[in-house]
Amino acid sequence: MFDAILIEKDDSGQTVSKSQVTFEPLAEGEVAVDVAWSTLNYKDALAITGSSPVVRSFPMVPGIDFSGIVSESRHPDYKPGDKVILNGWSVGEKYWGGLAKRAQVNGDFLIPLPAGISMRQAMAIGTAGYTAMLCVLALEANGVTPDVGEVLVTGATGGVGSVAVALLAAKGYNVVAVTGRASESDYLKGLGASSILDREELSGKPRPLNKERWAAAIDVAGGQVLANLLSMIKYGGTVAACGLANSMDLPTTVAPFILRGVTLKGVDSVMAPKAARQAAWAQLATDLDKEKLEAIIKTVEFEDVIEVAPQFLEGKIRGRIVVPVSPELV
Repeated sequence: MFDAILIEKDDSGQTVSKSQVTFEPLAEGEVAVDVAWSTLNYKDALAITGSSPVVRSFPMVPGIDFSGIVSESRHPDYKPGDKVILNGWSVGEKYWGGLAKRAQVNGDFLIPLPAGISMRQAMAIGTAGYTAMLCVLALEANGVTPDVGEVLVTGATGGVGSVAVALLAAKGYNVVAVTGRASESDYLKGLGASSILDREELSGKPRPLNKERWAAAIDVAGGQVLANLLSMIKYGGTVAACGLANSMDLPTTVAPFILRGVTLKGVDSVMAPKAARQAAWAQLATDLDKEKLEAIIKTVEFEDVIEVAPQFLEGKIRGRIVVPVSPELV
């Protein structure tokens, strides 16, 4: 038996508690991991609060990220003592996740902890940071270089946005950070943003085309925000879209694509193939300024996860939340 955050649901509704749970013996291909660190993400908050039906089966242990040490393995790539990380793969939605002292997963979902990153740092980066890196790589693959002009980052105080700002700035890009919280300007400039844009400038009714302003963008918002910024991307520019914090809708026209040659590149981190994951993490290990990473982190104790989760939905969370599950594991 081990401690876990457990979401249960019956005819009377959903309950969440810190509970004692257990696993069945390992199946073929599975790996058991003693969890050292996990995280609290927006999707975890949706699961814990029940605000959106992201959980596909009950009972469920949330936690889309974890790092830890292999304790048992029936997978050829892993043996006891290996340090590993997991991001996505519907863990915390379909499969039990990382907000527990132990995780038991398909070994194909894991990747080895990259050299140069601690298990805590891996969770400080987490799915959000790894998604940000996938977005940066998508821009680079489409020819976006630091000399082509400003790169816009929406949701800049969130997990994806914060890491994206830091990564782009470290690579020499001129970063415009979008936020609805003017009080966070110093935080964003500390991460490397050259200027701050009020979110309201992208919140109005979109036009098919507006004046060209930015060479590229990383967007976590969707909706009118994405539609507006598409109308202002310079000729031949690229937008990497990875979220729907504003809306799943996209009220735009084909004008930016057929008149300005704009590329809208979708970025999925949940089901990304292993090679793409390892490439992104290898870049994170070398490109992300660890001091700036520390500025993004807030620690929430395992016992406080349930209480803190609603703050995501209230817009009160900045940067990345790390959860020490068994931090004594090294």
